[in-house]
Amino acid sequence: MRTSILDKYADIVGWDVIDQLHQLVAPLRDIKIVHVNSTRKGGGVAEILNKLVPLKRELGMNVSWEVVEGNDDFFKCTKSFHNGLQGDKVEIPRSLLDSYERVNEENADKLRGKLTDADIVVIHDPQPAPLLRFIPERKGKWIWRCHIDASHPDRFVWKYLRDFIVEYDASIFSLAAFAQPLPHTEFLIPPSIDPLSDKNIELDRKEIESTVSNLGIDTERPIMLQVSRFDRFKDPVGVIQAYRLTKKFVPSLQLVLAGGEATDDPESQAVLEDINIAANKDTDIHILVLPSDAHRTINALQRASDIVLQKSTREGFGLTVTEAMWKGKPVIGGDTGGIRIQVVNHRTGFLVNTPEGAALRARYLLFHRDKLMEMGSTAKKFVKENFLLTRHLREYLTVMVSIIHGEKDRIELD
Repeated sequence: MRTSILDKYADIVGWDVIDQLHQLVAPLRDIKIVHVNSTRKGGGVAEILNKLVPLKRELGMNVSWEVVEGNDDFFKCTKSFHNGLQGDKVEIPRSLLDSYERVNEENADKLRGKLTDADIVVIHDPQPAPLLRFIPERKGKWIWRCHIDASHPDRFVWKYLRDFIVEYDASIFSLAAFAQPLPHTEFLIPPSIDPLSDKNIELDRKEIESTVSNLGIDTERPIMLQVSRFDRFKDPVGVIQAYRLTKKFVPSLQLVLAGGEATDDPESQAVLEDINIAANKDTDIHILVLPSDAHRTINALQRASDIVLQKSTREGFGLTVTEAMWKGKPVIGGDTGGIRIQVVNHRTGFLVNTPEGAALRARYLLFHRDKLMEMGSTAKKFVKENFLLTRHLREYLTVMVSIIHGEKDRIELD
């Protein structure tokens, strides 16, 4: 039976896509699936799960979402893992590693009843990776899902985490370039956005202008925007430098840095302080610390902006790139990680490596509005074909069918 929510997706992607989801879910309806990560709010992983889990339930699946709890030492350690997986040289004292393992053991005790009898458990990122080791009596298949660019990890960090990950039945990475050699099957699933969410639905012009104006931003002047959590890998200080270089040619330009503090990121406050120092009380720089549920606000900001940046130096994927492209905006993005598969250089945006490069491309788009509109239209079409939630769900279901029927040479779907 088709539901109203699936009807709405069909209006965007077509009924053939929805029919395929029903085919894939048929052999999975009688099994129990559990997702586990470290936070329900903040960051791309929580955002994806907030959409994928309800949609799986809409299709009739028995799926739940659990969150591990941790202390300051735990999250300090996992933030170092995150930085190390993305290439930073990090030193993690044994005391933090002990805390990391102890917290996972405590969470395993709390979640044991829910995880032991699950048919498929999907563990997201490094934070809950050791759970598998502490639940030896499990019956189902366990998948480690890495949302991070682990293409050139710190050797110590990867060696340490790999000892836990090799015990899984499979792994999922966002891109082939991010994957590391492992002794089990590895799958590739790029992330996605939900076109029906508050962050991505169409907004009328009145709401857009009202929302942006209420934030103290002049809707009559050009706006440069970056939306991201306050993380050094997002290079917010570099964005400020690019803004200042562009402003020399476009004096009326405003910059908006919008983001929030994820509960599993202890470094965000320090980064925010760095941003405020770099802004140096410039009244045309708007630094917005938004609550995790400010989705319509972000939507309005992206739709109101003339120039959208995601000037990351490391990036697992960068959902904000897809979000802006879905709204018909070409994106000036860092030439790194998952941004490269979204920003087709000179087609859906521009790839850059420096503040000077970002400023050059921003200036070009501001002075060539016809090109900006053309690239934005191409960007939206590219997202529709490649990065919507229904594609993401289809690939997750395909992986699960494969895991459940792994020993079969051929899998027949009704």
